[in-house]
Amino acid sequence: MIRRSPVEKAREFIQHETQFHLGCLPTEQSHPKTRTLSQKLQSDPATAILMIQSVDDDLPPVLARVIRSTAFEKLVSDMTRVLRHGGRIHFSGCGATGRLAILLDAAARRYWRKTLLVHPEIADWATSLADQTNAVMTGGDFALIRSVESFEDYLEFGRRQMQEAGVRKDDLVVAISEGGETSSVIGTIHAALDCGAAVSFLFNNPADILSRHVERSEKVISDSRVNVLDLSTGPMAVAGSTRMQATTMELLVAGMAWEAAITNVVREIGSDALTRKLNLDSCSPNETARNFDRLLNELRADENVRTLADYVQFESEIYASGGLITYFADSYLLDIFTDTTERAPTFKTPPFRPADDGNAPLPWSFVKTPLRTTQAAWQELLAQEPRCLTWTSSDYQAMNGPDAMIVNPPRLDRAALYRYEIGNEPDETRWSRTPNAAVAFLVGQEPGQYKSANSSWSDAFYKSAQYFESRKNLWITDKAMAAEAGTWSIRVHLPETPLDLFGHLAAKLVLNTISTAALGRIGRLSGNWMAHVEASNKKLIDRSTRLIVELAHVDYETACITLFETLQDMESWPEARKKITSPAAWSVAKLQSEACTKSGKEV
Repeated sequence: MIRRSPVEKAREFIQHETQFHLGCLPTEQSHPKTRTLSQKLQSDPATAILMIQSVDDDLPPVLARVIRSTAFEKLVSDMTRVLRHGGRIHFSGCGATGRLAILLDAAARRYWRKTLLVHPEIADWATSLADQTNAVMTGGDFALIRSVESFEDYLEFGRRQMQEAGVRKDDLVVAISEGGETSSVIGTIHAALDCGAAVSFLFNNPADILSRHVERSEKVISDSRVNVLDLSTGPMAVAGSTRMQATTMELLVAGMAWEAAITNVVREIGSDALTRKLNLDSCSPNETARNFDRLLNELRADENVRTLADYVQFESEIYASGGLITYFADSYLLDIFTDTTERAPTFKTPPFRPADDGNAPLPWSFVKTPLRTTQAAWQELLAQEPRCLTWTSSDYQAMNGPDAMIVNPPRLDRAALYRYEIGNEPDETRWSRTPNAAVAFLVGQEPGQYKSANSSWSDAFYKSAQYFESRKNLWITDKAMAAEAGTWSIRVHLPETPLDLFGHLAAKLVLNTISTAALGRIGRLSGNWMAHVEASNKKLIDRSTRLIVELAHVDYETACITLFETLQDMESWPEARKKITSPAAWSVAKLQSEACTKSGKEV
C-alpha cells in the first residue's frame, strides 16, 4: 500500500467524501440556548443545568405532531400486524441508537418474562411474543462497550448484520439513526427491502435537507416502501451530541409505538380485563406524551436542579483530582452503559478496558452489578445471550471493508465481550487511585427495595463497595425517601408501562445531564461544542474539522490538513496517550500556538 501524506488524505476527504460533510444538518449545529454552556458551568452549575434541560423543550411539540401523523399510525399498525402473525420486529441502530435498539429489545423481553411469572395462565401466547423483538447494533453487542472504529461508514456491514439476524418477509425493521445518514443503519434498511420486509426509518434531521445533501439517505427516504418518521427537533444541547435530544426522541417514539402495538395484540387475544391486568390501559401515545411533559417539568423543579448541581460538582471534582467513579446498578445497568460508553468519543475520556489489559488507561467511570458474575451480568443486561460478530478477513474483504480490518480483523466475539468485567468480581483498579467512589444508581422502586432489611442487592453492594474510599447513592424515584448522608435523590413521577419507558427516560435525561455538566466543568466543552471529540470515523472527522474551524478560526481545508497531520503524529504515540488525547483539541492547540508565534504573542 502506498502511504499518503496528511495533505493528500485531507484533500481526498474534502473532495471525495462530501457525503460525510454534515455541517448543514441541524443536529450538527450549535443551539442558541446553550452557546455559553461551558462558561456557565464554571460560574453557576445550577443555571447551566437548566440551560441543558431547556433544549428538551424542543421535543414535546414535535412529539405531538408525530403521534398524529400517518407515518406513526403505520409504524404501530405494522408492529401490530407483525406481532399478531408471528414475525419479528428488528430494531437497528449505531452508537447511541444501537444501544437504544438493544434497550428496546431487552426491555420487551423483560416485560414478558415478568408477566409470565405473574400470569402463567397466558403462557401459551406470551412465550412466543417474548421472542418477537430483536436488536441489530452496528458492530454487534460488543459495541455496547465501545463503538467499533469505522464500522458505521460501511453500508454493507449493516446489510450483512441484518441478514445474519435472519430478517424475512413477515418481519419489520425499525431503523433508527440520530442524524438519518448513518451508512450501516441504512444498510439494514436495504437488507430488509431485499427480502420484502416492512421498514420504518426514524431520524432527527429534516427529511428534505437530508435528501438534498446525503445521497445514501435520499435513496431510502424517497423509496415508497420505506415508512419515514422525521423526528427533527433542531440542534442538540451540545452541538452534534445526538446521544441527547435526538436519541431521547427516538426512545419515546419507538417505545410508545411498541407499547401501543402490544396493547392492540393483547386486546385481540385476550380482553379489556386482561389489558388492565397487564397494565396496558394507561400507556396510549397521548398519555405518554402528557407524562413526558410532566417528567420534563419535574426534573427542572428547584430541588431536583439543586440535587443535580450538587452531584455534578461531586463527580467533576473526582475527575479533576484524577479519581474514579464506579456506578453499581441492577435493572438500569444498560442505561448507565449507554451514557458512560458515549463519554469516550464525545469527551475523549479513556474508554472501558478489558480486565486483562493493564497497560490501557483506567476509564474515569465504569459500571458494575454486585449480584452476578460477569457472564451472568451480560446475559441479564441483554435478557439473552450476547449476539456478537465473528467475521474474518475474507468477510471484510468480500464487503470491501478497509484494509486495516482485512489485515487485522477486530475481535468482536463473545469471549472479547466477557473480558470486560461488569460483574461482582473484585476489581482493585477501581479503588487504586484516590479519590474514588462507588455510586449506587437506582431508579423507581429500587431505592425502597434497597433500603429493606432483607435486600440481597444492598448486601451485595456493601460487600462490593467495602474497599472504596466513599460509598454514595444516586436515586431517581417517585417515593418519599428519608434523607441520609451521601445520597442524592431526584423526585419525579414514573408511571408504569410495559417497557418501563419513564424509568428509562428519567435515567437517560439525568445521566445525560450529569455527564455533560461534569465533564464540561473540567474543560471538555468549549461553549456548546465538543472540544475533545474523537475522530474515529468519517462523520467524526468532519465534526472534528468543523470544530477546529470554529475554535482556531481557520478555513475548512487548513483545519482538515492539520487534523490529518495530528492523526499521523499520533500513530507513533503510546496507546495510553492516544486514548486520552483528542486529535481535534490537539490540532486546535497547535494552530493557536502557531498563530501566537507568528504574531509575537506569548503562547
